[in-house]
Amino acid sequence: MAEESRTEKLNRKWQDQLQELRVMQTGAQLTAGFLLTLPFQQPTFGHLSDFQKGLYLALVALAGFTVLVVVAPVAVHRRLTGEDIKERVVITAHQCLKVAMLCLALLVSGMLTLIFSVVMSTTTGVVVGVISLLIASGLLVVLPRLLSRDDD
Repeated sequence: MAEESRTEKLNRKWQDQLQELRVMQTGAQLTAGFLLTLPFQQPTFGHLSDFQKGLYLALVALAGFTVLVVVAPVAVHRRLTGEDIKERVVITAHQCLKVAMLCLALLVSGMLTLIFSVVMSTTTGVVVGVISLLIASGLLVVLPRLLSRDDD
C-alpha cells in the first residue's frame, strides 16, 4: 500500500476527528438536556440540599462548556478553511477532543453523584462519583495507553 501524503494524512485525521466530535456532541447535548429538565421536576428538586444544588449548577455549567468545546473545532475549521493551515486545525481539534473527554467523564461522574445523593445519601453519591471517575480514567486513559503499546 502506498504511503499517504501529508495532506491526505491531515484530511484523514480531520475526518476521524469529526466523527469523534459527532459522537461526543450527541452525548454532551443529551446530558445537558437531561440536566436542564431537573428543576422542573417538582417537588423533588425543591428539596435538594445545598450540596446537591451546588453540584447541579456546576454540572449545568460544565455541560454548557462541554458543548462549546465540542463545537469549537468546527467553528475553527469554518473560519480557517482555505488558509492552508489544516495541520493547526487538526492539532486544535485534537486538544478540544481531549478536553471534551475529560468534561464528559466529569459530567457522567457528577450526574451519578447527584442522582445517588438524592436517591440514597450524599456519602453514597460521593463514593459512586469517585468510583465512576476511576472507571472513566481506566477506560479513557489507561486502556488506550495499554492498547497503543508495542508487543515487541
